[in-house]
Amino acid sequence: MATTASAGVYDFWFTRLQYESGNWDVDQRMPSNIIDTLLQYTTLRVDPEEKVIPLADPRMLTAPFVYIAGNKLVEFTPDERRNFEAYVRNGGFVFADDCNHDIDGLFAKSFERQMESIFGSESLKKLPKTHAVYSSFFSFDGPPANSIELNGWGDDLVHDYLKGIEINGRLGLLYSNKDYGCEWDYDWRNKRFNAEDNTKFAVNIVVYALTA
Repeated sequence: MATTASAGVYDFWFTRLQYESGNWDVDQRMPSNIIDTLLQYTTLRVDPEEKVIPLADPRMLTAPFVYIAGNKLVEFTPDERRNFEAYVRNGGFVFADDCNHDIDGLFAKSFERQMESIFGSESLKKLPKTHAVYSSFFSFDGPPANSIELNGWGDDLVHDYLKGIEINGRLGLLYSNKDYGCEWDYDWRNKRFNAEDNTKFAVNIVVYALTA
């Protein structure tokens, strides 16, 4: 479990949020893959172990970055809602990924309802392709497409956007319907067989979270 002991020892530790509704424990190999990517390309001191912490636990408020994903219903408890709002409003960074790759799926609809309830109906907006997250480390001309989209999974659309919630000009929530979690859910040792490393965008997300 994540603890404040990670602060000062590491610059970054991957924290996955456990929530009571839905299924939070998807794409289980993805975190180790992203940790390997950060070690390859950056000089960050990266904790080699994924941390899993309940959203209702106040310890999640100390994490520099949190990940929330699933493909089923998202309905926060009062404690989960309170921590989520406090975390985002006070400088935290959430990467939320829809494992359905489906804007009409249960995760997308229920998660977006939660965000509207907490932050307001107009808070979740499409990010312009010039947003700093696309140039924080590597340069992208928008969110990179992935094989899940190109193979027609989910809603059979290639989403050319990500969404986000900004607090005081800083992105506090990055929200994806592209299912990056499943795209990156493979053993990190197999990355060498890819013609192009498809996890590079994860570096941008983390570097933005730590520096913006």
